[in-house]
Amino acid sequence: ETGQAFSYATDLFVANAYRLPTDQLGTQLDAPAHFNAHYAASDEMPATFALRKLCVIDASPQTRANASYALTVADVRAWEAQHGRIPRRSVVFVRSDWSRTWPAVNTDVFPQVSLAAVRFLHQQRDILFHGHEPLDTDMTPRFDAERWILTHGFAQAEGVANLHLVPPTGCLLSTGFPKLRGGTGNYVRYVAVCPPEWPHGVAPGQTAEAPLPRFDAPLAWDAQKGYRARQH
Repeated sequence: ETGQAFSYATDLFVANAYRLPTDQLGTQLDAPAHFNAHYAASDEMPATFALRKLCVIDASPQTRANASYALTVADVRAWEAQHGRIPRRSVVFVRSDWSRTWPAVNTDVFPQVSLAAVRFLHQQRDILFHGHEPLDTDMTPRFDAERWILTHGFAQAEGVANLHLVPPTGCLLSTGFPKLRGGTGNYVRYVAVCPPEWPHGVAPGQTAEAPLPRFDAPLAWDAQKGYRARQH
């Protein structure tokens, strides 16, 4: 360790060092060890989480009227009346549009998922996990919904975004996460793999992949941003 940054000119390459203050920030997959030491940590999450059917319940009309609206069992049943029964071991994401103003979001008052709703999804529909846009499940003093989920050995997704671009059904969810040893959460990239006729997103062949595109603006360290950025 020299304390000197790598450079293209002298070392032929560059590399980044990362210091993560917490595993509980941003788009994440909460491991149950976050609330219960006897359940799986981040590195103990199975690879079977990688690809599952996705359902998206749109609660944005309710959250526009009430910023702290909590998804109910009635909301889930209303969604099923329109789209069919939620498949067993699927993933259910709750759209609230909270993330669309990121980073100008309210982390004190935010859309919630009720304890009754999460219990219904797990106990009556046997889902794999659910996800929501805010960084917490609920606003109750003792984290009632989140605590129930994690202390019963279930995982959950937080900080989910762009759900307004995903249909209610018909997609698969790709979940990619690192194996942080003993971690209570994972930084995750969730990708919805949607039917070819869906108008949003990008399809193979629509963008350069191999090789990846070359940019006119070089990548260089930006001290103000705290990461390497294109220098336009």
